[in-house]
Amino acid sequence: MMEASSMGQNHQTCKYDLLSSVPLTDLDLKVQYRGRTAASLLVSNPQGCRLYAGHLEPSPDQVELFGPVTLQQVQFPGTSEIQNQKQKFYTDALLDVMDRGLILELWEQDLYAVRLCQCKVFWSVPGTSEPGPPNPLEREKKVRVFSLNDFLQGLILFQRGETPNPPPFEVYFCFGEDWPDKKPKEKKLIIVQVVPVVARILTEMFSGELSWSTDSIRLQISNPDVKDRTVEQFKELQRLLQSQHIQGPWTPNVP
Repeated sequence: MMEASSMGQNHQTCKYDLLSSVPLTDLDLKVQYRGRTAASLLVSNPQGCRLYAGHLEPSPDQVELFGPVTLQQVQFPGTSEIQNQKQKFYTDALLDVMDRGLILELWEQDLYAVRLCQCKVFWSVPGTSEPGPPNPLEREKKVRVFSLNDFLQGLILFQRGETPNPPPFEVYFCFGEDWPDKKPKEKKLIIVQVVPVVARILTEMFSGELSWSTDSIRLQISNPDVKDRTVEQFKELQRLLQSQHIQGPWTPNVP
């Protein structure tokens, strides 16, 4: 029982050690043009970021126009890769009125959005199962779009078995078109997906997954040499001896 308790404590310590190494303010951003990923980036600025198009940078005397200068400046990618000319024309028309941009501001570990740009912006509440009426952001009004506290409460309920699924955490912003509506997001001209990194990692932890994949980690391992092959043979002999309950010279005696 003491051994099991120790293992449980070590497991929890491992989780908390991993959590402490993850900044609570990191955001994963993905920009999609009609379903195709045009840009992906990690925002590590503890204040948040400003999504915009054009070349107008903020300055201390233009905070009302472009937001705080402390925000990370994230420029929308260009449209040169869009093959469909009609899609390119309408996407450019939207980008042309995004000079002031959309602010994603972090405050006390919650995420707020402020629409400054002329382009209308709509967003979807995380976890909404069925699309309701379009959900616009009022211009220059700060709206909380993600609450870490609410997310943690949902995660606790999931851990207790009181809900079948962990709480969702992806927030979607749609530029220049109604959202949500009956059209899938892959049909929208500009969609930005925002993921609070801490929420994703906590979900993976407490879902028993911690899904490290070959997409997220590239293992760096050298090709085996003669000595490596010798070690592999020793390891194989070790496994054989253990399966026959025989102790080899490199196996410690266990009372």
